[in-house]
Amino acid sequence: MADTVLYEVSDGLATITLNRPEAMNAMNTETKIAFRDAAQAAASDDSVRAVLLTAAGDRAFCVGQDLKEHVGGLLAARESGAGQGVMSTVHEHYNPIVRALTGAAKPVVAAVNGVAAGAGFGFALAADYRIVAETAAFNTSFAGVALTADSGISWTLPRVVGPSRAADLLLFPRSITAQEAFDLGIANRLVPPGELRAEAEKVARALAEGPTLAYAALKESLAYALSHSLDESLEKEDELQTRAGASEDHMIAVQAFVNKEKPKYLGR
Repeated sequence: MADTVLYEVSDGLATITLNRPEAMNAMNTETKIAFRDAAQAAASDDSVRAVLLTAAGDRAFCVGQDLKEHVGGLLAARESGAGQGVMSTVHEHYNPIVRALTGAAKPVVAAVNGVAAGAGFGFALAADYRIVAETAAFNTSFAGVALTADSGISWTLPRVVGPSRAADLLLFPRSITAQEAFDLGIANRLVPPGELRAEAEKVARALAEGPTLAYAALKESLAYALSHSLDESLEKEDELQTRAGASEDHMIAVQAFVNKEKPKYLGR
């Protein structure tokens, strides 16, 4: 894996760190491949019970596509007559990253340390829980460079802020402060920048020690209910609750409650 993305697993927590601070963690090809591979590794590893997505540096979480590399690809494609092949990055990189994060059967926490723009905003929204530095900011950015939405943001953003507000933020890109992001529901928690990493690790590690199958079922249930009827959602809850009720963690939790002890979950 390239050093533009760092990947570490410790005590059930996988930490993915975007590591191009000198470029505001922009997504060049090397970084996109490494990020995709790390996200898929974390999602598929049963020993990983939670994921922390963070970024190096103080200025940016991720500003999306590396436009310097992108414009070079556009010019090369124009000269060679290759058409819009450069846009295949959405299919090859962004879509697999978002699928891995949203589809992981474990909670994903994003620690947003600075600007999250374009695909960077989309990656943050793909997490289940966002802890945001008070100095951070968000921007959809796409229309500002004559592009449409990608990185799943057409799906995630309206589910967080509502369709009308999502249309406003996409049609008229602007910088959204951390406080406004909190008010809109984009940020789940605001912290001083110097406390971000410690707070994010604390939250992610608590989730890694929790009832992993129950968290996975909660993710599945929430995603399902957003696009299905009440009756269908009730049936899904029944199915998932039956599965959760048969888990070792449920028995551990019930026994701990009866014995007035803190449960020690196994993630199964």
